[in-house]
Order: sequence, then C-alpha cells, then structure tokens
Amino acid sequence: MHAAKTALSVNLNKVALLRNARDLDVPSVERAARTCLDAGADGLTVHPRPDRRHIRPSDVVALAELLADTDAEFNIEGNPFAGAESGYPGFVELVARASDAGGVAQCTLVPDAPGQRTSDHGWDLGRDGDRLRPLVERLKGYGCRISLFMDADADAMAAAAAVGADRIELYTEPYAQAFADGDASASLARFAAAAEAAHAAGLGVNAGHDLSLDNLGPFVAAVPHVLEVSIGHALTADALWLGLDAAVRAYQRVLRDVAVAA
Repeated sequence: MHAAKTALSVNLNKVALLRNARDLDVPSVERAARTCLDAGADGLTVHPRPDRRHIRPSDVVALAELLADTDAEFNIEGNPFAGAESGYPGFVELVARASDAGGVAQCTLVPDAPGQRTSDHGWDLGRDGDRLRPLVERLKGYGCRISLFMDADADAMAAAAAVGADRIELYTEPYAQAFADGDASASLARFAAAAEAAHAAGLGVNAGHDLSLDNLGPFVAAVPHVLEVSIGHALTADALWLGLDAAVRAYQRVLRDVAVAA
C-alpha cells in the first residue's frame, strides 16, 4: 500500500520580488499562479510583509479570487501581530479581505520581525503563547486552519496544540544546511522526533524553508506525518532552467516517488 503523497504548496514570493524590481506587471504573479496550478500544484503560498517588498495586499486578494474556483488551497503566511501601516492593512485584516474575496484554507503564523530578510526561527510559545491564543481563535473565524511556524523541538509541540493550532510548519533550514554539509542524519532524527510529537499532540505537520529538489526526497522519506511542504525560493530558481511548469512537475515527482516507496 502506498502512503498518501505530501501536498506541494508553491510559494510565489520570489515571483513577486522580481516583478517589483520594475514598475511593470512582469512577471505576472497571477500568471505564475495559474501556471503552477495547471502543472499540478496542490496549493499556493504567499507571505505578505508590511514593507510590501514582494507580495502585495492586492496580490493576496487576487489570488484568493483565483483559487476560489479551484480545488487548490490558499496558504497565507505572516506575523499575526503585524498591524496596519502605509499600504498594508495588517495581517488579520488582510486575511479577512482574502476570506471575503474567495477564502483562505490555511494561515501559517510566523514570528518574523519587520524588515527581516526571511523567516529564520520558530515561535517561542513560552513567551508568545498567551498573545497568540486570541488571534488564533479570531483567524479561525475566517474559516481557515492555523499552522504555527516551529523549530524542530519535540518538547514544544504540546504548547502549540494548547494555543489552538491545527498544524505546525517545521522550519527546515537547519536540515537543509546539514544536508548541504554532507551529513543530515542527526538533523533528520530531530525533525522526525518533532513530527512524532506534533502528531501525538493532535497536530498536522507541514514543513518548509530551503527545501529543494536535492534534499526534499530524503526529508519526506525520513520525517513521518508530513502533510504539506511549502517551497518557493528553490523552485523559482529551478524554474529559471527548467521552466515553471516543469519545475512544479519535478517537485511533484519527488513527492510521488517517496509516497510510492513508503
């Protein structure tokens, strides 16, 4: 019997970053989204930030409208504490607008600071859990499940469940670095233990950050219960050589091969 295939959600931030280098709608985020969906992506991810350096609030609403007529899921990442500022309505308000426009399947809550180049750590729930809990409840009111961006710490998973999360997303850059260094066995053991702890706490498991065609298969094969991976930077880079359609299909082949072998 084959295992269920891990879903692939394509992060479109880097497409938007390239577009924003010029005052043109080139490359089009919406066209990229349609190409990914036509190639078989299971969902789309965006991480709008207050400085609007890549995905803009208008993109979020447009993608919600596009996905409303598909079976693919829309995943919005961001810091739920981010409030309104020039051109950015605040994270919770942006989720509300996307919900009205077409719906949001999942919100992935990430503890990134303003101006931070990229996400580089998970939540400290001992510090932030009480502040998160009412926002998790509010966001669930828009019909989306909640995933918390977490380090591979098995001891923290019960706290994630207590906050009200439905899933966690394992921050995988430490694994990607260990893989690049040539020995990921200890890192994979930590991630597997964290995934088992999350599953035992009743949480679904997602994963993302610096996963690539090279390291994705070994990760999903070794770490149990991974329902979804969110991949943007490496997939967009691969698309420069393969084309976006072919890059999405290549990542899906990796995930299918792991499922068949399981």
